[in-house]
Amino acid sequence: MHRKKITVVGIGRIGLCFALVLEKAGYDVLGVDIIEDYVERINSKKLMSREKNVNKYLKKSKKFRATSNLKEAIFFSDTIFIMLRTKNLSNGKYDHCYVEKLIEDLKKLGRVKTTKDLVICSNVIPGYSDEIQKRLNKFNYFVSFNPEWIAQGSIIRDFENPDIVVIGEANKKSGNKIESIHRSIGKSVVKVYRMNRLSGEIVKIGLNSFLTVKIAYANMLGDMAIQSGVDPFPILEALGGDSRIGKKYLGYGFGYGGPCFPRDTKAFIYYSKMLGLKPSIIESVIDSNEEHSNFQLQQFIKENDKSKPVIIDCVTYKKNTIIIEESQQLLFAFKLAKNGYTVIIEECQEVIDKVKSIYEDLFQYKVI
Repeated sequence: MHRKKITVVGIGRIGLCFALVLEKAGYDVLGVDIIEDYVERINSKKLMSREKNVNKYLKKSKKFRATSNLKEAIFFSDTIFIMLRTKNLSNGKYDHCYVEKLIEDLKKLGRVKTTKDLVICSNVIPGYSDEIQKRLNKFNYFVSFNPEWIAQGSIIRDFENPDIVVIGEANKKSGNKIESIHRSIGKSVVKVYRMNRLSGEIVKIGLNSFLTVKIAYANMLGDMAIQSGVDPFPILEALGGDSRIGKKYLGYGFGYGGPCFPRDTKAFIYYSKMLGLKPSIIESVIDSNEEHSNFQLQQFIKENDKSKPVIIDCVTYKKNTIIIEESQQLLFAFKLAKNGYTVIIEECQEVIDKVKSIYEDLFQYKVI
């Protein structure tokens, strides 16, 4: 039987996981990356990743390889998933520069003979996929939007067991194809929601921004409980027991951080203002996250003098990752050090190197 082929453009941490999940489900997969050494390590299976199951899936893979040749990758299949990273510009808008570079490269390759589905998984400002479709119409591409919701440390599991799959489809045929792919890789029953591209883009920023609201609310209520002299956890557990609320993301602890939530929240605010709306709830979430961080600091100072060193065993934005981007834990360590505490960071060498490159000798370090 002829195996179906899929191209994945952008095989960083998330794209690589998606490519490996596709391969395991029976597809021939060609991944694209511009870093030659990275491509070589993938093809020789010498790449070592801290992301769970990546090393195992890569070692067992037989129909996945990487290339730095975009032309080869585009002509490899008629289904092309775009998983290039987008950060925020200073105004909150997503920086589409990597996707833009790809679109221009596709145009340089000229019109393709057979129609190809270009599936954008990168975070983009609502309306962007429609714009790309207009620019690629004469080049024979159908553009769809298919966002991912994964968590660092469980990316493969999340691709194989998604809560939802959202498809902003170019047309019914493209939507059918994308849905079929997700159903083939899903190990659990997949809830698929199909709509137009613009609606799908709004779902992406809307869902993640809602989660930041839930996290910020839980921490605000927890701060209230502590200030009142009671334990926040029974209170939040009771709230989460109500099916209208649910327990996920309703814990008490550090505020939201990492590469996704802050970025998508800022993009939500940007897009709302672009429409002439005032996103008061989401704007307040950013303030609330900061206020909670300050509350945590003051509580610690109140309960701990500076005579003993403070040992912090995780400064990444969440455990079992090496990502310090927008880490509330690292921010807490920084605030403690600036307030005169001796802070010892116990982390793996890779994380310590990242922290040292920013904060130098502000902390003491211990490799674990």
